[in-house]
Amino acid sequence: MSSPALIALDWGTTSLRAYLLGGDGVGLDTRASSAGVMKLPAGGFDQTFEETCGAWLDAHPQLPVVAAGMVGSAQGWVEAPYVETPAGADALVAGIVSVKTARGVTVHVVPGVLERGALPNVMRGEETQIFGALASEPSLGAAGGALIGLPGTHAKWAFVGNGRIERFYTFMTGETFGALRDHTILGRTMHPSATHDEAAFLRGVDTARDAGHAGLLATIFSTRTLGLTGQLTAEQQPDYLSGLLIGHELRGLNEVLSRERSALAGKTLRLIGNDALCDRYRAALARFGCHDARTVAHATERGLYRIAALAGLVAAPVRAA
Repeated sequence: MSSPALIALDWGTTSLRAYLLGGDGVGLDTRASSAGVMKLPAGGFDQTFEETCGAWLDAHPQLPVVAAGMVGSAQGWVEAPYVETPAGADALVAGIVSVKTARGVTVHVVPGVLERGALPNVMRGEETQIFGALASEPSLGAAGGALIGLPGTHAKWAFVGNGRIERFYTFMTGETFGALRDHTILGRTMHPSATHDEAAFLRGVDTARDAGHAGLLATIFSTRTLGLTGQLTAEQQPDYLSGLLIGHELRGLNEVLSRERSALAGKTLRLIGNDALCDRYRAALARFGCHDARTVAHATERGLYRIAALAGLVAAPVRAA
């Protein structure tokens, strides 16, 4: 086991996860907190940092600290302005902004990424995970490029090539699912289930895939009508709606690719995120002909360590023989 070399923070809207990383970039310890950026009182960043990382710094006072996510937003500890696409890891390093803690430790905050255009797009935190994936599998960043998906509340799909994030799309799939389930008539006939109904989920994916020109708004009401006509049970309806929304997400992505004379089935593709959610996306992607969508493990830690190394905060990872 290597000695501690870096404290790395993934500080988002609703939660904080801290990693104590060794000189090989591998995690030695982790801490989790529900004190996300939007849950903190005024001045709460320093206290939360101390509660989460203070013991590590007591034992190793000279450890550098790097942070990514909403901690660098306008509502964060310090604002780290976006860097623009196409963005490489070197651009993120150049955009790092620092803040000093009450203890006197400097926290180096990684900027997010902005894609300008008629429909601008932004990410904070995902860019670090993407570069973690590229660190794990450098061939993904080759000239031919790859597609990296980050399922979640606001799912991201990033096109990477030449070692850079070239462009990306955001799909509000997870948040839309929660809003429809909790705040529309669709939720009135649903019952939660402790188990995942794969058949109902795939039925939703296939409905979205085969919907012709009808879009999301023309198909989501089927969640209710299939229940009313006895074709879906109350317990199956949440999984059907999940599949329907993910299916529309992938259909939209496939249409973007078709304009470039490509398709999901022909792309090198990786996923980053919760294992159960990535499993759902993998099953859905298979319905679009994509059967090689592996999940990248430890993308956050690897991305934070890579950026810290490029910034000169730590040495390049020393891999075990």
